[in-house]
Amino acid sequence: MWELFLRSLPLLQQAVVMTIGLGLGAFILGSLLGMAIALLRISKLRLLRTLAFAYVSIFRGTPLLVQILLIYFGLPHYGIVLSPIPSALLALTLFSAAYLSEIFRAGISSVDSGQWEAAESMSLGYWTCLRRIILPQAFRIALPPMGSRLIALIKDTSLASTITVMEMTRVAEQVGAATFRYMEMFLMIGAIYWIINQVLTILQTWLEGRWTRHMR
Repeated sequence: MWELFLRSLPLLQQAVVMTIGLGLGAFILGSLLGMAIALLRISKLRLLRTLAFAYVSIFRGTPLLVQILLIYFGLPHYGIVLSPIPSALLALTLFSAAYLSEIFRAGISSVDSGQWEAAESMSLGYWTCLRRIILPQAFRIALPPMGSRLIALIKDTSLASTITVMEMTRVAEQVGAATFRYMEMFLMIGAIYWIINQVLTILQTWLEGRWTRHMR
Protein backbone atom coordinates (compact mmCIF):
# COMPACT_ATOMS: atom_id res chain seq x y z
CA MET A 1 0.00 0.00 0.00
CA TRP A 2 2.89 2.38 0.74
CA GLU A 3 4.14 2.03 -2.84
CA LEU A 4 0.62 2.80 -4.13
CA PHE A 5 0.40 5.81 -1.83
CA LEU A 6 3.69 7.25 -3.15
CA ARG A 7 2.59 6.58 -6.71
CA SER A 8 -0.67 8.44 -6.28
CA LEU A 9 0.68 11.17 -3.97
CA PRO A 10 0.88 13.98 -6.61
CA LEU A 11 -2.77 13.43 -7.51
CA LEU A 12 -3.79 13.03 -3.89
CA GLN A 13 -2.19 16.33 -2.90
CA GLN A 14 -4.25 18.19 -5.49
CA ALA A 15 -7.36 16.21 -4.57
CA VAL A 16 -7.04 16.99 -0.86
CA VAL A 17 -6.76 20.72 -1.64
CA MET A 18 -9.82 20.46 -3.89
CA THR A 19 -11.83 18.56 -1.26
CA ILE A 20 -10.99 20.97 1.55
CA GLY A 21 -11.48 23.99 -0.72
CA LEU A 22 -14.91 22.82 -1.87
CA GLY A 23 -15.97 21.95 1.67
CA LEU A 24 -14.80 25.17 3.32
CA GLY A 25 -15.95 27.34 0.41
CA ALA A 26 -19.43 25.84 0.47
CA PHE A 27 -19.55 26.12 4.27
CA ILE A 28 -18.64 29.82 4.29
CA LEU A 29 -21.00 30.73 1.45
CA GLY A 30 -23.68 28.45 2.87
CA SER A 31 -23.34 30.10 6.29
CA LEU A 32 -23.93 33.55 4.78
CA LEU A 33 -26.92 32.37 2.78
CA GLY A 34 -28.15 30.24 5.68
CA MET A 35 -28.10 33.21 8.05
CA ALA A 36 -30.15 35.25 5.59
CA ILE A 37 -32.68 32.41 5.28
CA ALA A 38 -32.80 32.01 9.08
CA LEU A 39 -33.64 35.70 9.48
CA LEU A 40 -36.39 35.31 6.89
CA ARG A 41 -37.74 32.33 8.84
CA ILE A 42 -38.19 34.49 11.94
CA SER A 43 -39.47 37.51 10.02
CA LYS A 44 -42.80 39.05 10.95
CA LEU A 45 -43.84 38.97 7.29
CA ARG A 46 -45.65 35.76 6.42
CA LEU A 47 -44.58 35.84 2.75
CA LEU A 48 -40.89 35.91 3.67
CA ARG A 49 -41.36 33.08 6.17
CA THR A 50 -43.16 31.02 3.52
CA LEU A 51 -40.43 31.56 0.91
CA ALA A 52 -37.71 30.63 3.38
CA PHE A 53 -39.61 27.54 4.48
CA ALA A 54 -40.08 26.47 0.86
CA TYR A 55 -36.33 26.83 0.20
CA VAL A 56 -35.41 24.72 3.23
CA SER A 57 -38.05 22.12 2.38
CA ILE A 58 -36.81 21.70 -1.20
CA PHE A 59 -33.09 21.54 -0.52
CA ARG A 60 -33.36 19.37 2.58
CA GLY A 61 -35.97 17.12 1.01
CA THR A 62 -34.07 16.21 -2.16
CA PRO A 63 -30.77 14.31 -2.51
CA LEU A 64 -27.61 16.35 -2.93
CA LEU A 65 -26.57 14.14 -5.86
CA VAL A 66 -29.76 15.06 -7.72
CA GLN A 67 -29.11 18.75 -7.05
CA ILE A 68 -25.56 18.49 -8.40
CA LEU A 69 -26.76 16.74 -11.57
CA LEU A 70 -29.57 19.24 -12.08
CA ILE A 71 -27.16 22.17 -11.88
CA TYR A 72 -24.48 20.62 -14.08
CA PHE A 73 -26.66 18.89 -16.69
CA GLY A 74 -29.97 20.74 -16.31
CA LEU A 75 -29.02 24.42 -16.34
CA PRO A 76 -27.39 24.27 -19.81
CA HIS A 77 -30.88 23.67 -21.23
CA TYR A 78 -31.69 27.21 -20.07
CA GLY A 79 -28.46 28.72 -21.38
CA ILE A 80 -26.59 28.62 -18.07
CA VAL A 81 -23.42 26.58 -18.50
CA LEU A 82 -21.18 26.03 -15.48
CA SER A 83 -17.95 24.04 -15.38
CA PRO A 84 -17.70 21.12 -12.92
CA ILE A 85 -16.08 22.97 -9.99
CA PRO A 86 -18.49 25.96 -9.91
CA SER A 87 -21.41 23.54 -10.36
CA ALA A 88 -20.28 21.46 -7.40
CA LEU A 89 -19.62 24.56 -5.26
CA LEU A 90 -23.04 26.01 -6.08
CA ALA A 91 -24.84 22.76 -5.28
CA LEU A 92 -22.96 22.25 -2.01
CA THR A 93 -23.58 25.87 -1.01
CA LEU A 94 -27.33 25.75 -1.66
CA PHE A 95 -27.60 22.38 0.06
CA SER A 96 -25.61 23.37 3.15
CA ALA A 97 -27.45 26.70 3.45
CA ALA A 98 -30.73 24.87 4.02
CA TYR A 99 -29.30 22.93 6.97
CA LEU A 100 -27.29 25.83 8.37
CA SER A 101 -30.33 28.10 8.27
CA GLU A 102 -32.16 25.72 10.60
CA ILE A 103 -29.14 25.58 12.90
CA PHE A 104 -28.96 29.38 13.03
CA ARG A 105 -32.72 29.71 13.51
CA ALA A 106 -32.61 27.29 16.42
CA GLY A 107 -29.69 29.21 17.95
CA ILE A 108 -31.47 32.56 17.65
CA SER A 109 -34.72 31.12 19.02
CA SER A 110 -32.84 29.68 22.01
CA VAL A 111 -31.81 33.13 23.20
CA ASP A 112 -34.20 34.32 25.89
CA SER A 113 -36.87 36.61 24.46
CA GLY A 114 -36.39 38.90 27.44
CA GLN A 115 -33.12 40.06 25.89
CA TRP A 116 -34.99 41.38 22.86
CA GLU A 117 -37.33 43.23 25.20
CA ALA A 118 -34.44 44.62 27.23
CA ALA A 119 -32.79 45.87 24.04
CA GLU A 120 -36.01 47.56 22.96
CA SER A 121 -36.31 49.25 26.35
CA MET A 122 -32.80 50.65 25.79
CA SER A 123 -33.86 51.97 22.37
CA LEU A 124 -31.55 49.61 20.51
CA GLY A 125 -32.62 48.98 16.93
CA TYR A 126 -33.39 45.51 15.59
CA TRP A 127 -30.10 45.08 13.73
CA THR A 128 -28.00 46.50 16.57
CA CYS A 129 -29.65 44.14 19.03
CA LEU A 130 -29.18 41.24 16.66
CA ARG A 131 -25.52 41.97 16.01
CA ARG A 132 -24.40 42.86 19.53
CA ILE A 133 -26.60 40.74 21.78
CA ILE A 134 -28.46 37.93 20.03
CA LEU A 135 -26.03 36.58 17.43
CA PRO A 136 -23.00 36.15 19.75
CA GLN A 137 -25.12 33.98 22.05
CA ALA A 138 -26.78 32.19 19.14
CA PHE A 139 -23.42 31.31 17.58
CA ARG A 140 -22.21 29.80 20.84
CA ILE A 141 -25.32 27.59 20.94
CA ALA A 142 -25.04 26.74 17.24
CA LEU A 143 -21.31 25.97 17.20
CA PRO A 144 -21.52 22.18 17.85
CA PRO A 145 -24.10 21.50 15.11
CA MET A 146 -22.23 23.87 12.78
CA GLY A 147 -19.09 21.79 13.30
CA SER A 148 -21.02 18.62 12.56
CA ARG A 149 -22.43 20.17 9.39
CA LEU A 150 -18.92 21.14 8.21
CA ILE A 151 -17.69 17.59 8.76
CA ALA A 152 -20.68 16.22 6.85
CA LEU A 153 -20.03 18.73 4.07
CA ILE A 154 -16.42 17.59 3.69
CA LYS A 155 -17.73 14.06 3.15
CA ASP A 156 -20.44 15.30 0.79
CA THR A 157 -17.78 16.68 -1.55
CA SER A 158 -17.21 13.09 -2.67
CA LEU A 159 -20.41 13.41 -4.74
CA ALA A 160 -18.67 16.01 -6.91
CA SER A 161 -16.78 13.10 -8.48
CA THR A 162 -19.95 12.31 -10.47
CA ILE A 163 -19.37 15.45 -12.58
CA THR A 164 -15.61 14.82 -12.97
CA VAL A 165 -14.34 17.15 -10.22
CA MET A 166 -10.90 15.85 -9.28
CA GLU A 167 -11.46 15.51 -5.55
CA MET A 168 -10.31 12.53 -3.49
CA THR A 169 -12.99 10.04 -4.47
CA ARG A 170 -12.44 10.76 -8.16
CA VAL A 171 -8.70 10.19 -7.77
CA ALA A 172 -9.36 6.90 -5.97
CA GLU A 173 -11.59 5.78 -8.84
CA GLN A 174 -9.01 6.68 -11.49
CA VAL A 175 -6.00 5.19 -9.72
CA GLY A 176 -8.04 2.12 -8.81
CA ALA A 177 -9.06 1.65 -12.44
CA ALA A 178 -5.45 2.02 -13.61
CA THR A 179 -3.96 -0.36 -11.02
CA PHE A 180 -6.93 -2.66 -10.22
CA ARG A 181 -6.22 -1.97 -6.53
CA TYR A 182 -9.58 -0.47 -5.62
CA MET A 183 -9.65 -1.80 -2.06
CA GLU A 184 -6.33 -0.22 -1.12
CA MET A 185 -7.14 3.10 -2.79
CA PHE A 186 -10.52 3.49 -1.14
CA LEU A 187 -9.13 2.46 2.25
CA MET A 188 -6.46 5.11 1.78
CA ILE A 189 -9.01 7.75 0.80
CA GLY A 190 -11.20 6.81 3.76
CA ALA A 191 -8.25 7.27 6.09
CA ILE A 192 -7.54 10.73 4.63
CA TYR A 193 -11.18 11.78 5.08
CA TRP A 194 -10.99 10.56 8.67
CA ILE A 195 -7.81 12.55 9.37
CA ILE A 196 -9.29 15.74 7.91
CA ASN A 197 -12.46 15.38 9.94
CA GLN A 198 -10.54 14.58 13.12
CA VAL A 199 -8.59 17.82 12.71
CA LEU A 200 -11.88 19.69 12.24
CA THR A 201 -13.31 17.99 15.34
CA ILE A 202 -10.31 19.05 17.43
CA LEU A 203 -10.63 22.61 16.11
CA GLN A 204 -14.34 22.64 16.93
CA THR A 205 -13.67 21.44 20.48
CA TRP A 206 -11.02 24.12 20.94
CA LEU A 207 -13.35 26.85 19.65
CA GLU A 208 -16.16 25.69 21.95
CA GLY A 209 -13.89 25.84 24.98
CA ARG A 210 -12.47 29.22 24.02
CA TRP A 211 -15.90 30.72 23.29
CA THR A 212 -17.35 29.35 26.52
CA ARG A 213 -14.55 30.94 28.57
CA HIS A 214 -14.96 34.21 26.68
CA MET A 215 -18.73 34.35 27.31
CA ARG A 216 -18.47 33.72 31.06
